[in-house]
Amino acid sequence: MNQPTKKSRRAGATRREFLKKTTLAAAAVATAQNLLKTPVYGQTQAPAPGRVVGANNRLVVGYIGVGLQGMLHVRGQKEHATETNIAQAAVCDLSSHRQAEARDAIGNCDVFKDYERLLERKDIDAVTISVVEHWHAKTAIAALQAGKHVYLEKPMTRYLGEAFELHDAVQRSGKVFQLGSQGCSGAKWQRAAGLIRDGKIGPVVLGQASYMRNNPKGEWNTDPFVPQSWATPADLDWPKWQQPVHDRTDFSPEAYFRWRKFYPYSAGLLGDLFPHLLHPLMLATGNPEFPTRVVCLGQTPVHTDRNTPGAAQRDCPEDTQMIAEFPSGLALMMISSTVQWYGLDPVIRGHKGTLLMAGNRIDLRPEKDFADDIDPLTLDGLTPSGDDIGVHEANWFDCIRSNSLPSANADLVLKGQTVISLAEMSNRLNITCLFDEKTRKITNGDGKEIPAITYGTLPRS
Repeated sequence: MNQPTKKSRRAGATRREFLKKTTLAAAAVATAQNLLKTPVYGQTQAPAPGRVVGANNRLVVGYIGVGLQGMLHVRGQKEHATETNIAQAAVCDLSSHRQAEARDAIGNCDVFKDYERLLERKDIDAVTISVVEHWHAKTAIAALQAGKHVYLEKPMTRYLGEAFELHDAVQRSGKVFQLGSQGCSGAKWQRAAGLIRDGKIGPVVLGQASYMRNNPKGEWNTDPFVPQSWATPADLDWPKWQQPVHDRTDFSPEAYFRWRKFYPYSAGLLGDLFPHLLHPLMLATGNPEFPTRVVCLGQTPVHTDRNTPGAAQRDCPEDTQMIAEFPSGLALMMISSTVQWYGLDPVIRGHKGTLLMAGNRIDLRPEKDFADDIDPLTLDGLTPSGDDIGVHEANWFDCIRSNSLPSANADLVLKGQTVISLAEMSNRLNITCLFDEKTRKITNGDGKEIPAITYGTLPRS
């Protein structure tokens, strides 16, 4: 076997030192704000209909759904209203109590029970939507059709068919759509995408991440999800709240406050916690794809609902594991739990190197047989972090003004929602789900076509 000469080793060392210096210099110059202004899908969109918003125009914002998450947006956007140059104009919620709470927080705004009336206001440029999962598609599509820019809380939709409908509505509208998966605006994921697109770790082989919790009394059972005395049929339109759910019930404070536990309203961990890291992980691969194969397991090993008096037993698992495969050969592995804190460190493995993604830091470690081709690299203090909702909202506002695509845009999150929806089908139907992005058909391992689940397909839907 030929051995490298001293001259070739010196040349390699010189080349690696040069690459390291230039990479570090580039990292120092590329601030987090610049990273966010040029997302993975960052290009100018087609001109959007409706009021043209210039760089210095004030954006008028409305809010559809002002429960716990909705009020986080109301209060956070009010705190930063001067720097983001927005005005809070109107709120909508089926609950009279929550309408009043939001109006008190804003100070002066219109209040609506029906979101259709809020969307009729021509002066409203954008809406922040924080409704239950089964209302995501309906409200977001209506807002886009009314000419509003949309910030929608995750997940994208309750079921897969709705996700394609919503994506198509975004494309038709020309409006700026941002999903509330704030990790996508984290600098480390954006920076990782650049490293991967530049070939710094070679072909991407496997990515992993997790979102873990451990609540002894059962996740979503405890404060602030405890039923409140004001929640009565007189306070809200319960029949409308349940639309378009198939398995409807009489008014239930348990369902109203703890809806993430129950399949008619939510995919549980897959809908609530998976999007926090699945979308950023897919973004970081540099070329997000539709999955070709998804398998998912879910268990309820502890039955923590027994530890909260009066709490109903959940439909959705307490513990979930998922593997998704993509056309390039990449696989992504994710786990999530409400009964165990210890998870997987976020890692992206390539053929030539590995990216360790813990905290606000990236460590690039070359594979030993590629040490002469790939240099180690550490990027530390990468801000903004991936858990700052305010930064994610600011990215949305900036993209409205520049008419560009935000970090958690419809193209990216449609592919993520496909993973999530297939994972739910895999677990609930006890199958491996194969997906063809051209035909949008789902088949099992035997080649039998399986219709995408939706309202009424399964018990508890």
